[in-house]
Amino acid sequence: MLKQRIITALILLPVALAGFFLLEGQWFALFIGAVITLGAWEWARLAGLQAQKLRIAYALVVVILASWLFRFPQLAVPVLVLGMLWWLAAIWAVLRYPASAEAWRAQPVQLLIGLLILLPAFQGLLLLKQWPLGNWLIVAVMVLVWVADIGAYFSGRAFGKRKLAPKVSPGKSWEGVFGGLLASLLVTLGVGLYRDWLPSELLLAMLGAAVVVLISVVGDLTESMFKRQAGVKDSSNLLPGHGGVLDRIDSLTAAVPVFAVLLWAAGWGTL
Repeated sequence: MLKQRIITALILLPVALAGFFLLEGQWFALFIGAVITLGAWEWARLAGLQAQKLRIAYALVVVILASWLFRFPQLAVPVLVLGMLWWLAAIWAVLRYPASAEAWRAQPVQLLIGLLILLPAFQGLLLLKQWPLGNWLIVAVMVLVWVADIGAYFSGRAFGKRKLAPKVSPGKSWEGVFGGLLASLLVTLGVGLYRDWLPSELLLAMLGAAVVVLISVVGDLTESMFKRQAGVKDSSNLLPGHGGVLDRIDSLTAAVPVFAVLLWAAGWGTL
């Protein structure tokens, strides 16, 4: 299993970096859209669509909607607002699971939630790509999430006692969350000192990083919640040793739109 994970990661990492740094415009949108489409195909399974043709049909709906978002950038604001509202609701859903399932277990509701997860992430990446230092902004949000994941893993293993959401993901602990958050804040602090940010800028960056990391945890727990409800371990087996696409991007689907909104609020880009 470890060998498979390493081989898959060594293949995926250069592909991802090439897609982010070398592709522009519609080619970048197609690259991100392909990932989102695979995620939609997997989400359809979690929502209970077992027939392959129905899962493909759902993925095609996501393709059409993503195409509209690329063609009509004025839709960015409502899409990101809907995404933010969903992630606020997701906090409640995770904390209240399994009781919260009464509100979202209906298949049409789950399919709608899939759109609220995937499309704002797609829109957020399109915006980040267009803004100053766009490629590095994308790398920044990914580094924040990855560092938090690594920090959470080691601190959770070393100190984890208090369960974070035992009915959703029994392996996660509050100590892991705090360890991951600390690791990401240290990285943010290091970047700020290297770039000579003013104290006020550094404080805002640290607060923003904390929000992004915490919402990324919600993204991870949300997919775990839907997998638990569906009775599956992985979203698919597309990525040997890693599970499915959603298993790799669940944290980012929450972190990316929030990261984009926070940067916009700080005056980095326009919507």
